[in-house]
Amino acid sequence: QVQVVESGGGLVQPGGSLRLSCAASGSIRSVYGMGWYRQAPGKQRELVASFTRSGRTTYADFVEGRFAITRDNAKNAMYLQMTSLKPEDTAVYYCNADIVSIYGLSSPVEYWGKGTLVTVSS
Repeated sequence: QVQVVESGGGLVQPGGSLRLSCAASGSIRSVYGMGWYRQAPGKQRELVASFTRSGRTTYADFVEGRFAITRDNAKNAMYLQMTSLKPEDTAVYYCNADIVSIYGLSSPVEYWGKGTLVTVSS
């Protein structure tokens, strides 16, 4: 089995910082693309930032240089450093990863974590 688990969410004041972590584990042969998404109450899930296996990154326009995504391929891990947080950044943040399992198909399968809640409030 393959698991994707997020951590690092919490309550932070406006202007503060948080670092989210995502770890993929289990019967993994290889991890391809990884990304962070978020879903605010009453809104659709949206891309925050993503990482290809080759290292190319994409950021949503609303990030405006405040967030940085990094990846550790050796650990099958990904991180999101968030700074200058705003109340509108409040959401559940999800990790997404395209993974080829040892026992599964040879093509990557999309996995989602259960999310970690980020609340930006004074």
